Amino acid sequence: MALHFSLSPPSVRSSPSFPCSGRQPIATLSESKSGCFSSRSLSLSSSRSIGVSGRNGSFKVNSSLETAGATVGQVTEVNKDTFWPIVNAAGDKTVVLDMYTQWCGPCKVMAPKFQDLSEKYLDVVFLKLDCNIDNKPLAKELGIKVVPTFKILKDKKVVKEVTGAKFDELVHAIDAVRSS
Repeated sequence: MALHFSLSPPSVRSSPSFPCSGRQPIATLSESKSGCFSSRSLSLSSSRSIGVSGRNGSFKVNSSLETAGATVGQVTEVNKDTFWPIVNAAGDKTVVLDMYTQWCGPCKVMAPKFQDLSEKYLDVVFLKLDCNIDNKPLAKELGIKVVPTFKILKDKKVVKEVTGAKFDELVHAIDAVRSS
């Protein structure tokens, strides 16, 4: 989820706000002049680390989660090297990890349903880990015994687990963690 701001001099007023769904402003633009030089700065209101890049008045604002490689609203494939950095970047967001294998029939049944959940719960980070030989150390660290296994993390800790292709149980577990 990237936010794009285009700033053009004729429409820029001192300290305008860009609303976020009618709630609090997420960004404020201010302009200062010193002699013949003029500068603009973009102030972001967020409790999370946000990177700002761009030139010529256009800014792309990335959350630290996107910088780590995950995109809200879709399932992100992780491996033993990318899993923990993404979980750490998620901060206090709920993270759901689908641990699967390529040969598992129930895993294949759950995959499109898991994708649908990622599009429904935009405040949750959805990850999937292929429990192959390359990712065996992480699968072992997370204590996998059967596939599919869904690990639900909050504040970088596993708080719930659903084993097997139990969609309703997974939805219930996600809802319980989100509301806690």
